[in-house]
Amino acid sequence: MIQTTIGIEGMACEMCEAHINDVIRKTFSVKSAKADRRKKQCVVVSEKPLDEAVARDAIAKTGYDVTSFASEPYQKKGLFGLF
Repeated sequence: MIQTTIGIEGMACEMCEAHINDVIRKTFSVKSAKADRRKKQCVVVSEKPLDEAVARDAIAKTGYDVTSFASEPYQKKGLFGLF
């Protein structure tokens, strides 16, 4: 599993977060996508690495700006994130 953190400028409300989540889910096969306007990012968990150019293009088409893109291995934590 891969966790990708995408920095995004321009989100102002919950609807903005929903737009980002929707575009990520429609563009890629992902386990989860969680946009956060306060942190100015979207954290995506997927089986395969996301194509950065495709992600940047898809997000740009919705009117938001991608500021960063970073992927790392993801390991699901146990009960309450303790393990």
